[in-house]
Amino acid sequence: MIKAARQPLRSLLRISEEVTDAVRRNGPVVALESTIYTHGGLGRDLAQQHMDLVRRRGGIPAIVAVVDGVPSVGVTARDVARLMDEGAGTVKASRRDLAYLVGMRLAGRPMHGGTTIAGTMVLARLAGIRVFGTGGLGGVHRDGQSSMDVSADLTELGRTRMAVVCSGCKGFLDIPRTLEVLETQGCLVATFADGRDGGAVDFPAFWARDSGTASPAVVHDAKQAAAMILAQERMDIESGMLFANPIPREAAVPSDEMSVAIEQAVREAAEQGFAGSSNTPFVLRRLKQLAGDRVVSANKTLAAANIARATDIAVELSRMLTSSSSSVCGLDLPERAVPVADYKSDADILVAGAVAVDLNCHHIATQDEAPQPCTSNPARIAQSIGGVGYNVSLAAHLASSKTRVRFSSMVGNDIAGSTVLSSLQASGVDTTHVQMLQHPDARTAQYVSVNDGSGSLIIAMADMSIFTQHSSPEQRASALSEASPKWLVVDCNWSPRDIRAWLAAGREHGAKVALEPVSAAKSRGLFCPQAGMARLGVYPHESVHLATPNQYELNAMHTAAMGNGYLELGDWFSVIDSFEMRGARDKFVRLTSPELTDEGVPVQSVQLLPYIPTILTKLGSRGVLLTALLSRDDPLLRDGDAAEFILTRASTRHPSVGGVYMRLFPAVEQLQQVVSVNGAGDSFLGVLISGMAQGGRVQDLVDVAQRGAVMSLRCQEAVSPELRLLQDSISMAVRKNCSKNNQM
Repeated sequence: MIKAARQPLRSLLRISEEVTDAVRRNGPVVALESTIYTHGGLGRDLAQQHMDLVRRRGGIPAIVAVVDGVPSVGVTARDVARLMDEGAGTVKASRRDLAYLVGMRLAGRPMHGGTTIAGTMVLARLAGIRVFGTGGLGGVHRDGQSSMDVSADLTELGRTRMAVVCSGCKGFLDIPRTLEVLETQGCLVATFADGRDGGAVDFPAFWARDSGTASPAVVHDAKQAAAMILAQERMDIESGMLFANPIPREAAVPSDEMSVAIEQAVREAAEQGFAGSSNTPFVLRRLKQLAGDRVVSANKTLAAANIARATDIAVELSRMLTSSSSSVCGLDLPERAVPVADYKSDADILVAGAVAVDLNCHHIATQDEAPQPCTSNPARIAQSIGGVGYNVSLAAHLASSKTRVRFSSMVGNDIAGSTVLSSLQASGVDTTHVQMLQHPDARTAQYVSVNDGSGSLIIAMADMSIFTQHSSPEQRASALSEASPKWLVVDCNWSPRDIRAWLAAGREHGAKVALEPVSAAKSRGLFCPQAGMARLGVYPHESVHLATPNQYELNAMHTAAMGNGYLELGDWFSVIDSFEMRGARDKFVRLTSPELTDEGVPVQSVQLLPYIPTILTKLGSRGVLLTALLSRDDPLLRDGDAAEFILTRASTRHPSVGGVYMRLFPAVEQLQQVVSVNGAGDSFLGVLISGMAQGGRVQDLVDVAQRGAVMSLRCQEAVSPELRLLQDSISMAVRKNCSKNNQM
């Protein structure tokens, strides 16, 4: 009976792919209600601010709402703006209203709904989410024992397994009776001590830290709260849990001052006949008028503090869940948690590369002086998780929720390795194929960079030996067979032999391969002597489909290819000969610049095309040079808009080569100040490959990827969390390709 009732939810509930994926791997998802945005009057940017806050603390935000009559979990800030623009047409949706809104859509009249705590709990639970952060809880109204005016939030906490983090109840409610109802409903109520030692702690009263009513239980940190949630899951208790988080001291409104305003607002509500659902909105409006901007400021501050606390709990819970098996914990998700038809186990992208503990040292100079050698220099030192492979996978993950990303790497069985795994899980990166090696010489990779006062790199040191000494065929086979990716991204932190092995394994599993050269020294590994290695394929049987070197890495790759005989082989020459490049210098100058031509960038990229048919050379402030080998049936050869970028059309001597496309994309922005360069190139590739995995064309995605690099240049972190703002741009690029294909 129960299972039959659950089946329709699969067609009625919309869950974002990001949330679906995170729930499947027990990631730190935090549910957010939408009435705070649609009916709270706290500003249009609040939803985005809350989502950013969750991501900064390592969680995955999931705003819950009803959009066009569809119950949705994981809506975007743009969706929220639509609901806000609808004004009074957006319903305040509790549990009772969900069927009404869905039914109206089925009847041909779709409506929006901003979900209350009760409505959010219902939908978040169906999506498999465990933690929910919000502002304040509804409760028993004054004289509620007579009027029966009791918030549905309380009864929902008695029947829906969800941990709700809030700042207690608003002071104009009957807090003692509210706690009595929650006790009757079987809901645990625990208040964070928040630095208060001793035994009893007051249950908070929203704007005030203390209500005069003792909390039934006390909790001291996020780990304790997460352990309670885990225990409840193990015991299969279906009621909810309420964690009360007092408003930060600096934002609290003094109780005596608030009490005067509350008494007046409540009295006026009664005198003017505001009761039931109209009571709370009236009282809140009057309190804003009576107490001024302090109330609005306090509302925003406490909501942010609660969401931050909820995220910390979700991160701790995720760590507990991923460190133990679901069979031991009894934590199988309900059948209804994720629409099975919408979930795919395959990945769009598998990134095989380095993850490391990064120490970034930023020199602090009183003037423009450089760091002094042979002595100590003042600096700001920040520790983070980095590594080219990790950065690329994180960038691809952030850039589009539509892209499923997996990451394959290794760490040592040491403190740094444990730190890395916890951080990866918290950031939302899938760690299924990140191995913790038990070998005593397998040290977790570490990277130390020293930057000058402007953020430019002066020198760096890297211990990446784990990737050159401990890779295994089993790791490659397992990762590729389980992920079945469309794209395999390989960074050159692996040994030359392992790079070749990854390329061969990718080809065997039908994946396209993108190469990130990492550095000038490591980029040479692709073109090392071939003896004893898997052969490097030549177009149309290439081993590498795309690479993103900078100018120096391109030169190093070209030098290695020339020095080791790669530019003398017959199959390489047959491709190059088909280009029939006459008057090449003039064409290079026209398509790039005299300076780039003199530096050899165009000719080097062309000569490497038989091995890497698409090369994007990153040129810093000069932009990106795209050089691509086109097949005979490539639509660009017939596209009038692309004609100016056709460097050459191939002769008929080669059965597969159609021509060469060369295009210099100017920098999307000239930055006056760079915060850090450490992850800009990795962000570029992550954004690019995220779009290509969805079917976008490289030429339509270059500028989007450049914008991603700029975001990371402006950010202290290697990969900027703002990359998620590129989702719409990526979608537009993908649609542009679909439109082009339909026209041809």
